[in-house]
Amino acid sequence: MDIQLGRSRTVRRAYGIDEIALVPGGRTVDPEVTDSHWSIGGFRREIPIIASAMDGVVDVAVAIELSRLGALGVLNIEGVQTRYDDPNPVLDRIAAVGKEEFVPLMQELYSQPVREDLIRKRIADIKAGGGIAAVSATPVAALRFGQAIAEAGADLLFVQATVVSTEHIGPEGRETLDLSALCRDLGVPVAIGNCVTYEVALQLMRAGAAAVLVGIGPGAACTSRGVLGVGIPQATAVADCASARDDYERESGRYVPVIADGGIVTGGDICKCIACGADAVMIGSPIARASEAPGRGFHWGMATPSPVLPRGTRIKVGTTGSLEKILRGPAGLDDGTQNLLGALRTSMGTLGARNLKEMQQVEVVVAPSLLTEGKVYQKAQQLGMGK
Repeated sequence: MDIQLGRSRTVRRAYGIDEIALVPGGRTVDPEVTDSHWSIGGFRREIPIIASAMDGVVDVAVAIELSRLGALGVLNIEGVQTRYDDPNPVLDRIAAVGKEEFVPLMQELYSQPVREDLIRKRIADIKAGGGIAAVSATPVAALRFGQAIAEAGADLLFVQATVVSTEHIGPEGRETLDLSALCRDLGVPVAIGNCVTYEVALQLMRAGAAAVLVGIGPGAACTSRGVLGVGIPQATAVADCASARDDYERESGRYVPVIADGGIVTGGDICKCIACGADAVMIGSPIARASEAPGRGFHWGMATPSPVLPRGTRIKVGTTGSLEKILRGPAGLDDGTQNLLGALRTSMGTLGARNLKEMQQVEVVVAPSLLTEGKVYQKAQQLGMGK
């Protein structure tokens, strides 16, 4: 329903993940027989979770361990892993700096140039460890390093920017990335993001994207919504882009997974994203809390080091357990941040969904009070859902 914003302007209401709830139907399923598998770029994964390409979340060791656990991790090829032979002293400085000095330090540390030899080495190290070598680059870096990424044997390339489109207008005389040509010629499956609308998602799929990432600004460490004023709440954005996926499949016969990226903290958030139509989610802060994560208990966004307009901050997330505990359990916390796969499969069973396709069809209602109704004691005592 359109809402009148002013005499000559109507707007559409959009909904965030916290504003919706999932409705049980007339059937339940034992969680043990639910199937959570999904596929991207020819890789079939049991856990529909991708760890974000952020320096506090994924390094070589984490990418390997996530692959072993049945998930996926993406390495940022414009981060400290590809600027420094040994990034550990740099990560120590980031964890130790005060709030006021943080942004200038990040701008200093990330002014070191990205090295092609380190891109190749990190990809080789992930593959040598038995991991899926998924890497992320901005469109500018994909233009510059795409061939090296392919030659190094990367399995997946994520081309990511705050907003991406197939119709980019750049300065005269400056080469811009042709997404269709990249998808067609690189020889590596290319996931593209981020977008939040039906029209752009459909354009990216028609350009040959192996997956489309959905979300502008909802991430825990991202400040793009405050700095730029752009974005659409995730529930609406995911549902719109999932509709584009379904229409594109009918048009072409090709299924392009939709990945909800950002604003996802708990198992319940993951369940709601999939019910809105996502095939998988990309998460940062929940993985940054793992003991293996390189961030030393901190998490920061990809756009934080921008030399001209930083659009991210560093948040303290702490360390709560291993990657295995966070993804597969058993959970030692009661707030939904551990055993994310168990939460998904239990929710699927409760809703009567045997697989992710059926999970995408469950009833969704607008429910702004879902997370607060009856939780006055938890909120007052900062327990469970009141933390």
